[in-house]
Amino acid sequence: MTLETLAPADVDADAFDDAVLDALAAEEYVFKVWGGDWCGDCQRQLPEFGAALAAAGVPDDRIEAFPVTKGPDGKEGELVEEYGIELIPTVVVESPGGEELARFVEEAEVSIAEFLAERLADVEATA
Repeated sequence: MTLETLAPADVDADAFDDAVLDALAAEEYVFKVWGGDWCGDCQRQLPEFGAALAAAGVPDDRIEAFPVTKGPDGKEGELVEEYGIELIPTVVVESPGGEELARFVEEAEVSIAEFLAERLADVEATA
């Protein structure tokens, strides 16, 4: 099973703020994305996030997509329990060593890329 909604939307790279792209591209971050092609929130948000990752030049080997299904007891899929995934989309950003640095869950006042860029800027400022 794949996560088709993470495929980059047809969005001009100039549509993204340079600070957002710089934050996403920094530090060899690993992006773990849980979502479902059946999920309206994922359909609305993940294509733009995929476009932001592409515009930032994040290589595919640093983006891990985990398709999620609806089960009788909630969300089901790879690493759902290990990462405590209850709502989708969820994006976890980890350091190359596997430390969780930022997490986006379901929705925010800004896009996924902007939300994560703000959190990652805080991480960089305290490093």
